[in-house]
Amino acid sequence: MRILAVCQVAQPGGAEIGLLRLAPRLTARGHAITLATPAPGPLDDAGLPVVRIDAGGMQGGAGARAVRSWPRVRRLAREYDLVYLNGTVAGRLLPGLARRRTVLHVHDIVDRVPRFWSLADAVLADSQAVADRLTGLRADVVYCPVELDVPEQPAPWASNGGDGPVIGFVGRLEPRKGPLDLARAAPAIRAGAPGARIVLVGDDPYASAPEYVAAVRAAEGIEHVPWVADGAAVMRHLDVLVAPSRQEPFGTVLAEAMAAGTPVVATRVGGLAEVVADGETGRLVAPGRPDQIAAAVLEVLARRAQMGAAARERAQRFGADAYADRVEAILLRVMG
Repeated sequence: MRILAVCQVAQPGGAEIGLLRLAPRLTARGHAITLATPAPGPLDDAGLPVVRIDAGGMQGGAGARAVRSWPRVRRLAREYDLVYLNGTVAGRLLPGLARRRTVLHVHDIVDRVPRFWSLADAVLADSQAVADRLTGLRADVVYCPVELDVPEQPAPWASNGGDGPVIGFVGRLEPRKGPLDLARAAPAIRAGAPGARIVLVGDDPYASAPEYVAAVRAAEGIEHVPWVADGAAVMRHLDVLVAPSRQEPFGTVLAEAMAAGTPVVATRVGGLAEVVADGETGRLVAPGRPDQIAAAVLEVLARRAQMGAAARERAQRFGADAYADRVEAILLRVMG
């Protein structure tokens, strides 16, 4: 197949990283992938042919920019067998792709399903939680891909000479991700596990909640490490990963931790409950409950070896090779 993969941004976020893990595997199977991005950026260095298509962003007037792109995307699509729209913003191009084979990949838990999404020949969803919100559409749940070979890198935090367990958060510092809940759980964790370190790895690159970020950084008894290039490499240095999100479509960070053999504590929201086998690979807790986070962390620490082995085994289902199998089968189905 000749596939035109339309990205909604030029900077690699979760949706784009998933596509970059899929593309070389499809290429190795004989398919040809071309990326379409709205502007020059890091995605240009992915080693794939690149063209420009502006599907609009989230700013005012973005929808009009997408409409103006319809003639260009229609012309480009004639050179390809299939157009893969990687995200709901890219989905704005669907009305301009009449009579072309299209796949729409939804990565978010949405509140509204535009009628024109039904024009796609197939709809992919990152989790059942995402698919359940796609009213009127038949969505294929494909999850998100992780690399099962976790890279060897040193821990990005300073060694303090102690041998206590390390409990960590890896992600954006924003209210939706809930890192402040872990910070508030820190005293109870250290009371039950003397010498424990609570490390928060990440920043807020969009400066969307500066007061929240300041509160996280100022929390007593936590260590803050700025954003690291490869978050997956951090996982092997953690004894427990905590994902205290208030909403999450999948939870790639959980699957990455599990691939490294690190058990997890996560909130029972969105797609997180589809990643974690509660009581086997970690624990699930209610969102916004630091007391439950602390109790779950202590329980997981007591069963660290057993849960870590189970986590590594369960992570196989989210491996990038298995993901490529699932997605390729759907693309071939669309092609007939």
